[in-house]
Amino acid sequence: MYKSQQIQPELDNLLPETLPESIEIPEYLSKTYWWAYVSPKAIKFFDRHFLVNLILFGNFKRLRDAAIRRLGEDFSGKVLQIASVYGNFTQRILDCMSVDGELDVVDVVPDQLSNLRRKVITQKRFNALVMDSSDLKLDSESYDKAILFFLLHEQPVEVRQKTLSEAWRVLRPGGRIVIVDYHKPSKLNPVRPLLWIVLKSLEPFALDLWRQPLESWLPKGMNGNCVHRRTFFGGIYQKMVFEKPGI
Repeated sequence: MYKSQQIQPELDNLLPETLPESIEIPEYLSKTYWWAYVSPKAIKFFDRHFLVNLILFGNFKRLRDAAIRRLGEDFSGKVLQIASVYGNFTQRILDCMSVDGELDVVDVVPDQLSNLRRKVITQKRFNALVMDSSDLKLDSESYDKAILFFLLHEQPVEVRQKTLSEAWRVLRPGGRIVIVDYHKPSKLNPVRPLLWIVLKSLEPFALDLWRQPLESWLPKGMNGNCVHRRTFFGGIYQKMVFEKPGI
């Protein structure tokens, strides 16, 4: 099992002002998700389209496209993807971006970003930044859009709150945040018992999203600014869109 450790990040493709001397993988991540996101062997194993789709009960493409569509039609500004995503999620965002758009992806696990760089093929502006989502070393109000795709369920409450606060902080007035994650399914959903067992066994923080609405962890200013919400697949997944009031 991986223990919390200091890891020197790869220096290529990082913005100069965000280069840390080292990065510490949070203990909750190294202890709980070493098998899925931290171990290089795990990254290689899980980053397969059919497997990602299987884990999401065949809903990966549907959820991916629904999330990206909600970023808006104008992909000319700066977009922040908070945490790397298995599959072709990032590539799809880049495919939708205009030539003058820019995508930054942050992740606290350097091997995740190394894996992402190997997958991405683009002529557009793309930066992979080694950074903790709960402590973004980014300027306030510097992004037009942000997206969190199945990240919050992997974080304990205090980290989840800080991640949402940071995402809101770096968003420009008039900007938009799209969140896709788990949601408490309908009692009639036949997948519910199986999913409960899986989440309780492998993803202990995820059941928070069954017990409480996502609004429970929103920072001041973000709550009350939801402009769209929808659930999918009998309530197992949710999508929420927030817009920051303009000046």
